[in-house]
Amino acid sequence: MSGDVKYHLGTSMTRSYPDGRTVHMSLLANPSHLEAVNTVVEGKTRAKQFYMGDRDEDKKKVVPVLMHGDSAFAGQGIVYETMQLAKVRDFANGGTIHIVVNNQVGFTTDPAFSRSTPYCTDLGKAFDIPIFHCNGDDPLSVTTAFEMAVDWRQAWGEDCIVDVVCYRRHGHNELDQPLFTQPLLYSRIQKQPSTLEIYHKKLVEDGTATEAELQVITKEVHDAYDKAFEESKTWQEAKDDWLSSKWEGFKSPGQRSRVRETGIHVDRLREVGAKTASVPEGFVLHRQLEKILATRRRTVEEGKGIDWGTAEALAFGTLLLEGNHVRLTGQDVERGTFSHRHCVLHDQKTNETYTPLNHIRPHLTNVRSTTDPAVPNSQARFIARNSILSEYGVLGFELGYSLENPNNLTIWEAQFGDFVNGAQILIDQFISSGENKWLRQSGLVMLLPHGYDGQGPEHSSCRPERFLQCVDEDEDVIPPMGEEERQQIQHTNWQVVNCTTPANYYHVLRRQVHRDFRKPLVVIAPKNLLRHKLAVSTLEDMGEGTRFRRIQREQCPDIRANHEKVTKVVFLTGKIYYELYQEREHRGIKDTAIIRIEQLAPFPFDKVADELSRYPNVEKVIWCQEEPKNAGAYFYCAPRIRTATRNILNKEFSPIYVGRAPMAAPAGGLAKVHSKEQQAILDGVFSA
Repeated sequence: MSGDVKYHLGTSMTRSYPDGRTVHMSLLANPSHLEAVNTVVEGKTRAKQFYMGDRDEDKKKVVPVLMHGDSAFAGQGIVYETMQLAKVRDFANGGTIHIVVNNQVGFTTDPAFSRSTPYCTDLGKAFDIPIFHCNGDDPLSVTTAFEMAVDWRQAWGEDCIVDVVCYRRHGHNELDQPLFTQPLLYSRIQKQPSTLEIYHKKLVEDGTATEAELQVITKEVHDAYDKAFEESKTWQEAKDDWLSSKWEGFKSPGQRSRVRETGIHVDRLREVGAKTASVPEGFVLHRQLEKILATRRRTVEEGKGIDWGTAEALAFGTLLLEGNHVRLTGQDVERGTFSHRHCVLHDQKTNETYTPLNHIRPHLTNVRSTTDPAVPNSQARFIARNSILSEYGVLGFELGYSLENPNNLTIWEAQFGDFVNGAQILIDQFISSGENKWLRQSGLVMLLPHGYDGQGPEHSSCRPERFLQCVDEDEDVIPPMGEEERQQIQHTNWQVVNCTTPANYYHVLRRQVHRDFRKPLVVIAPKNLLRHKLAVSTLEDMGEGTRFRRIQREQCPDIRANHEKVTKVVFLTGKIYYELYQEREHRGIKDTAIIRIEQLAPFPFDKVADELSRYPNVEKVIWCQEEPKNAGAYFYCAPRIRTATRNILNKEFSPIYVGRAPMAAPAGGLAKVHSKEQQAILDGVFSA
């Protein structure tokens, strides 16, 4: 574990009051990246309210409080995104109290240059919420403003802002020299008595307290601080300091978690599939959607031809029946950007909606988050909600949601995977390194549609190279890979997968919940494969005794049967497989095996070696990808293939690269050029 500076760490405590009341307070771990934690707090708050029952009174019991700096509040776009979520269904949490510590300078930047508005809190005017300004040197003014903010939030369920106008006595920190840049301001601050001195004098002058009484109070406070400081030197970390009771039984990276099967009986799959393709009597579907649901029903009944959307619905539905809450958000998730999901249906005459996944079993209640032993055949609640047009804010919200309770599947889907770069701060500061810095596990899933279809540089690449670059795995070291000893995923910061079959996607979603640890999951999700005639699965692929496949073996029976004739092995990931497969069939080639790496990170060293060992006469190993050479998975996979073959097979293969040339843009913008490049990749594989 890397750890982090102490003021970034989260903590929690239960505060007791003389009248017997208690209030549990949690501080989320947060980086120095200004306002990055905002929506993480909002998401965790919303999850707490959901698991309490999601009633109006629950929103009064759990209150989000955000502390801001004045320059950050005015300048950071995430503040707007956070406030824009305040009244959106399935994101609203009854209002946030925003406290702005207004020290009137942004490090070295004067207020005149940090915003275009008179007050740093003027953003609140856009949302028509109250803004309470108070003098930070007047404790009574501050406490009054805080009490008013709480009363407002509890009475009206809305955001409010407290602007505490104050200053930093020592500049940005005790080692800073603020006179360099604010000489007039800090000349006055040096002469200003402290808040304690001002209040002390006021209490004595108005007769509220005597000098002796105040000295006693001051000594009591200092003594309490000194005692706590001394006790901290012998403090011993306890498990409960890091994981709440909801996480009891979940394993740390140092405790091995066994590999689990994720398939279930096909009868259960048929039950779920039928329900996800059904609507109440009288519900008027769009004619095209009637055909889509009819096809879904037919494929489930026949047990074959299962497409991507159906497999996903089966994964969600089976998890719900097992008592796991499922939440899916993003800009177009209800229908799906590519019209493949349709998990929320609209009546064509009334525009009323119906969510089939919430009606698999008849005893669902509106607030149930887990199955109820007292209610037979109950299920957990499914939420699919189109979000505001935000990546940064909404991804942070879902991260916070995932932190509250491990017994759920929390998913954020990008409209196109390319747009995830709008949330890069969250990814860098929280998701890729959060467990390493703060010992906080998250099972958050990011679905990032990706694939080169000639749609240009803004609609092709989710930039998988960025996620792979952050994987904390040594390319030269093969960890223990035996099933009874493998902890590879537990020792890695996150997982990156690129599934090429609906069944494997189904399994990776179920695997995410069925483990006894949690890791973020990056899914390089398909676009082209959502309806591809070859990208289909059977119910048997998802039935009992099945699990996620880290690698998909060569599928051609002739090549597998005549493995000694194979002289070339092609490794790849993603939908380029189907183009190569069809091109190989067209050319009648029998000496080339194609192997799909479905789990890129952590890397399947053992499976790569196993597959190569099947072909004793291999002369060439190729890495094929659609992405440019300076992107995609080549830089990540090539050295690991070398390591796997050298250390396991004692025969080192250095993969030959076949793909696009290096480019600054992630993809070309002209369809004709794209087609030409794509054909060149196919030619390159079979002529290399």
